[in-house]
Formats: sequence, C-alpha cells, structure tokens
Amino acid sequence: MTGLIVSGATVHAGGKTILDSVSLTAMPGQLTGLIGPNGAGKSTLMHAALGLTPLASGTINFDGQHLPAMPRRQRAQCAAFVEQSGSTESHLAARDVVMLGRIPFQSIWQSEPSPDDHAIVAQSMHIVGMAGLTDRLYRTLSGGEQQRLQIARALAQEPRLLILDEPTNHLDVHAQLSVLHMLQTRAKAGCTILLALHDLNLAASFCDSLVVLHQGAVVAQGAPEQVLTPALLRQVYQVDASLLADPITGRPLVAFHGPL
Repeated sequence: MTGLIVSGATVHAGGKTILDSVSLTAMPGQLTGLIGPNGAGKSTLMHAALGLTPLASGTINFDGQHLPAMPRRQRAQCAAFVEQSGSTESHLAARDVVMLGRIPFQSIWQSEPSPDDHAIVAQSMHIVGMAGLTDRLYRTLSGGEQQRLQIARALAQEPRLLILDEPTNHLDVHAQLSVLHMLQTRAKAGCTILLALHDLNLAASFCDSLVVLHQGAVVAQGAPEQVLTPALLRQVYQVDASLLADPITGRPLVAFHGPL
C-alpha cells in the first residue's frame, strides 16, 4: 500500500496557475491535513486528484494507479470525496442521500439496494450520529446535519482513500471532535485520508502530518510541531502568533495575537 502520491501537479485556469508543481504524500494509517489560506489551492488539488479538474502536468497516484485517469466507477469504488457544501433541493430522504454512496457497487440490473447496501448505509449513519433522522428530507436538515450525512455517504462507499474538503464546516464543537475522532479511527484501520482544515488548532491536535499550501505551492510538509512555526504563520497567514504546547498531549497550540 503506497497511499496517495502527488508529483508535480500543475493546474491552469483562466490564464493563471492555480497549482504550481505541487508534490505531497498522504499515507495509509495517518491523517494528513491540508492547510493554507483561502485561495491557496486546497480545493483545486482535491478536485484534480479525483479527475474533476484537469492537470496541465504532473501525476496523482493512489496505490500505484494514476487516480484522475481511472474510469469513474472504478475510482468511486476506491475513493470518496466530501465537499465543503453538499446542499441540494432534491426531495431525497436522509437515508437515500447516504445510499448514493452504494451506487458504484450496484449492478445496472439491480432494481433496488441489497440487504448489504441497507446494512452499510445504516452503519454509516450511526457512525456520524444520524441514525434517528433516516426519514427526514435532506433539504429540511440543518447545515451541520447535512454535512454529517455527506460524510456518511462517503463512508458508505467503504473507501480506501477518503478526501474531505473542510469536513468540520457547519459543525458544532462536539460534532467536530466526533468527526475527527472517527477519521482517526478510520486512518488507524488502514484508510488513506487527506482533509482540508481551516482551524489550525484542530489540524495540530488531530493530524499526523500537515501539508501547507500557499499561492498554489507547497511550502511545508511534516509533523505539526515541525510545520507550525511563528515564521510560517507570518509568511502564509499574515498573522502574529505564538506556539504553545498542549499540557496533556504535547501537541502545538496556536495562540493568535493579531494580523500583521
């Protein structure tokens, strides 16, 4: 198992370079956090990995295969994606939204979900704390509830690679911690996980490795205590901050003082 390996990924759009020869690794068994300010290229990188945005050059391999070039069905059988916002106006029940994650595994001749599909969907909804809302219309749920359902839909794909763009978006503190603890458990079970986070303290607390994107390029990658420095925060985020140590875990905590 080689995980996700991005080598020299370059993306152009509108006459501009959005990703400039980006290289990074996300290994199975770890949570790899992708951090950087708005416009750094985090979402573009995730879309490129899944063939949703074309590469001008470079490769994005997962377990030895070029991920963007995979047939869509094959890619969906190994990789799942949670976007920042999964809102919809469709009249789907919560259960049916999660069932969308089983489509890559269903035969074109299959008239309805199998008992295994139903069991996987029920388990996925339970994991994210949504088991009691199976019959609610998706569009009537809160933003946080919709976000948890989108995570459940991704889990229902039983992915070996899980890519999440701001998965804690819209979630309260309890739900944020629950989701990140769940992702840690999935990673330890062998899943390769790449997630974008804006909250640097959540990233430092939960991620094993951090990749910092700035103006479309990787400027640092490594353990949180190696990556998060006052100098990097000044360079990338244009803020004055100090780094403290969590008294229980020893992981870095960012204390912000103000913008530069």
